[in-house]
Parts: sequence; structure tokens; C-alpha cells
Amino acid sequence: MGRGTVQVLLLLGLLLCGPGGEGRKNWRRRGQQPAAARERSEATGQPVESFPLDFTAVEGNMDSFMAQIKSLAQSLYPCSAQNLRHELRLHRLLNSSVTCNDGSPAGYYLKESKGSRRWLLFLEGGWYCFNRENCDTRYDTMRRLMSSKEWPITKTGTGILSSQPEENPHWWNANMVFIPYCSSDVWSGASSKSEKNEYAFMGALIIQEVVKELVGKGLGNAKVLLLAGSSAGGTGVLLNVDRVAEQLEEMGYQGIQVRGLADSGWFLDNKQYRRTDCIDTITCAPTEAIRRGIRYWNGIVPERCKLQFKEGEEWNCFFGYKIYPTLRCPVFVVQWLFDEAQLTVDNVHLTGQPVQEGQWLYIQNLGRELRNTLKDVTASFAPACLSHEIITRNHWTDIQVKGTSLPRALHCWDRSLHDSNKNGKAPLKGCPIHLIDSCPWPHCNPSCPTIRDQFTGQEMNVIQFLMHMGFDVQKMAQQQGLEPSKLLGMLSSGS
Repeated sequence: MGRGTVQVLLLLGLLLCGPGGEGRKNWRRRGQQPAAARERSEATGQPVESFPLDFTAVEGNMDSFMAQIKSLAQSLYPCSAQNLRHELRLHRLLNSSVTCNDGSPAGYYLKESKGSRRWLLFLEGGWYCFNRENCDTRYDTMRRLMSSKEWPITKTGTGILSSQPEENPHWWNANMVFIPYCSSDVWSGASSKSEKNEYAFMGALIIQEVVKELVGKGLGNAKVLLLAGSSAGGTGVLLNVDRVAEQLEEMGYQGIQVRGLADSGWFLDNKQYRRTDCIDTITCAPTEAIRRGIRYWNGIVPERCKLQFKEGEEWNCFFGYKIYPTLRCPVFVVQWLFDEAQLTVDNVHLTGQPVQEGQWLYIQNLGRELRNTLKDVTASFAPACLSHEIITRNHWTDIQVKGTSLPRALHCWDRSLHDSNKNGKAPLKGCPIHLIDSCPWPHCNPSCPTIRDQFTGQEMNVIQFLMHMGFDVQKMAQQQGLEPSKLLGMLSSGS
């Protein structure tokens, strides 16, 4: 153990135990001053300097470092680690007129972090429904995505919502808010339940109401608000991030920096591999589903995007590459190049059978198309993997693009925004924020999530997976002008 680490551990020991063993009384969160220090500050008119612990310096060996911290903390003060509250607690909206699809009150889960001026609001995903028939089916089969009646009282945050520094190195100490998805409208709806409307679609209004309530719980003192979301929640971020910023400005909170983090919500309005009639959510082409949905939900889109299209074509704003250029708030886009939800709506179903050559070419082209739409996105993280959603997964720290993990890229983005606000500096060297895989096949990145055979449940490596999908090594090597053995070596290493 290095001298620096020993000093930090000793410092932590002093913070936890303090003189006389009064560990808990002397522990204070970042940004809080003890009473004596506050009085001294008020008397002299000078701020008292504080020294918060900064974990970024040991990022490369974070797991080992945090294991030592926890071990020491538990040995010095046995109750300290067990009694930390990691759960987010349910709050139903005070305004009971803003509801889920079935009229039950909408709400949010909150874990406050006293002293932190960073807030993370997460929009849950979960597809959508766009007519009475498929909404009825959704209500029968996925009721928790349309009703709050059976929501649990508490929820444990994972990934970027985790309070564990080893799982969430840069946002673990933020105020965490999880907003459950119960409006089935990609967070865009603004219509209440009535005699005419069997279901309410109030996704956009739910976000506004949550923000309004949180202002009274400390959000008004925030420095940064990160609106994040996955899948339909990721698209919801693109649709709502500017509106949240405008709402806070109108309420008199111009100093809050509002940012967006859209995970797996950057969909393409591309041509399906095999066209089918728009019968249900899965088979309906994304453009047609959204076109029907926006009318059914009374969906609203940002005014700046709406003005780019003719009346009746507001559905275009649900597609990332079309709405992104109109956004005022900075947004970080996380998107798998071979997104499973995109392939599903494109009618490419990987059912365990080797794919046909036409499907294989379609999948490769999808990756190219998606890569092209991200080229002008300032901050992006796009691994060449076959998957869906990432930021709330426990393994989100494991995925890398060009040697940089997603938490690291987000931290670099954070710093670049801070520096540009401060003095107009360019992003720091060695801290990349535009990370897109260039290899052309699904799972050609060796850090991709584990793939399992759908029938046997056994793990597959990249080569086994590609063979399983009907990948012809001999033919592909010939096309690339390589020996088959060379190509296999490149695939194994993710080159």
C-alpha cells in the first residue's frame, strides 16, 4: 500500500472516530461545516476552507481502494457501513391530478444526499402503447408500467443510481431520483383520463410535477441537474431536457446547470428488414408507431424541434439525430451500435438460429448508419455490442470504448463542461468524450456484456457468437484481404 493511500486511510480513520471515539458525531458530509467553523466564518467574513475527499485520483484502482476504505471504516466504527441508507424511498405526487395511465397517482423515488448540490433524475424505460387495443394488452401483462398501485415503498439504486463508490465512482454522492415509467407515452403525453379517454398519458407533465416538488426538497440549491434515462426514458431525456431547464428558469433558478444523459434511446427511423403491418408494439415500424402514438397521447415535443417540421410531422422529434441539433442543453448520448430494441422493431429476430446473409448484412449496415448519426454528437459512448440499456446495470463500469470506461467518459464530460463554463478551456487531454467503436461486427469489442446461448444458457466468446450468427470466416477474410487465422486473432482482441 502506497504512502498516499495510507495517509488517506488514516485521515478517514480520524474523520470516522475523531477524538474520544465519537465517530458518528464528527463525521460530516461534503459541503457541510461544523457549527464552530460556521461561527468563525460568520465572525470573520471569510469562508472556511474544506477538504472533501476526491476519489478520482485513485480511479485506476478504485475497487481495491474502496475495499480498504470499507474494511477500515467497519473496523473503526462497526455500525457505520451497515447503517448507511442506500434505498430510494417512494413519494407519490402531491398533485393527484397528474397520474399514471390508470388514474393512480404518479410519483418518484428519492434518496437525498445532504450537502451535495448535484441531482440525478432518472426516467425509467419500457416501450409504449399507441392504441386502445395494445394498451389493454399492456395493462394485462405489464401493469406496473401503467399503474402505481403495486409499487414498492423503497427501491435500491444500481449503476449510476448506486450509492456505492466502487459501482458508481463519480455520482455516488448525488441526490438520486428514480421516476417510474407509468405513462406508456415515451414521456411525452399531456392528456388526462376522462370519459372519452380510457387511459391518461401524462409523461411530460409527470416530469414537470416531480421537478416542482423537488425544488422544495433541495433541488432549488442545486448546481447541476442531470436528467438521465434508458430506452424510452432515454428518448424522454431528449424530449424533456430543454423543457426542464426552461421550467427552472421560469421558477427563478437560472443558476442550475441542466444536462441530459440519454441511454439506448437514440433510435433510427430506418427501413425495416422485413416490413410488417402495424399490429402491435413489437412489429410496428418505429415511425408508424410514433406517428399513431403522438396523436393518441396528445404528445408534446420541444418547440425548437417542432418548428423544423411541417404540421403533423412532429413525430420526427422522437428520433435522436433529428432532435439533437435543436437542443440547448448539453446531452451525453450512450448507444449500443447494435441495439436489441432497434433490431426488434426492424424485424431482425435473433432466435438462436444462424442468421441469413441478408440479415447479417442488414445488421452490419445498422451499425454503420448509427455510427454516422453520432459523428457530430459532441459527447457520446457507442460500443459495438448487441445489447440494450447500460447505465443502471451493475456491470456498467466494465464496458470500454478505446480503453475508456463509461463512468470515466461521463466524468471527463463533467469536467469539460465545468472548465468551459469557468474559462472557455478545451476538453482536457487524455479525457475523451467522443467514443465510438469503429469495428464493424456485433460484439467485436471484447468488453461487451457476456452473451449466452438462448437454448443452453452457456456463455459464448466473440468468435463462437459470430459463428452462431452464421458469420463466414473464410468469406469475410477474403473480402478483407486477410488470412482466416489473422482475422480470428483480430476478432479475439477486438481490433
